[in-house]
Amino acid sequence: MNFHTRKWVKPEDLNPNGTLFGGSLLKWIDEEAAIYVITQLGNKRVVTKLISEINFVSSAREGDVIELGITATEFGRTSITLRCEVRNKITRESILTINRMVFVNLSAEGKPTPHGKTQITYMDAPTRFAA
Repeated sequence: MNFHTRKWVKPEDLNPNGTLFGGSLLKWIDEEAAIYVITQLGNKRVVTKLISEINFVSSAREGDVIELGITATEFGRTSITLRCEVRNKITRESILTINRMVFVNLSAEGKPTPHGKTQITYMDAPTRFAA
């Protein structure tokens, strides 16, 4: 799993307990996963269909640097399934795991459409998006 996105936990990200608010973390994960899928499929029109059980195994506190790791685990006809882990950048302690996030590729009309992908693409060149 590659960890590309890092976030610095700031006071506005905390819950009343002084730890990272789960809703903030889930927003960051959904956005990062969408960017990953957009890059993989070359289409800006994707939607989150499913996020499986979310397992918080530890917490983050103000000042911590966390990193989000996402990898594709399955390619469907119109969908892509991901796995996610969030960990503390310094200690490498796992904070959260999500075993299954499903995104669906959409046409310009907003309907599920085949993407034709069967494996992860590593792109160095700029991505051309569908109109």
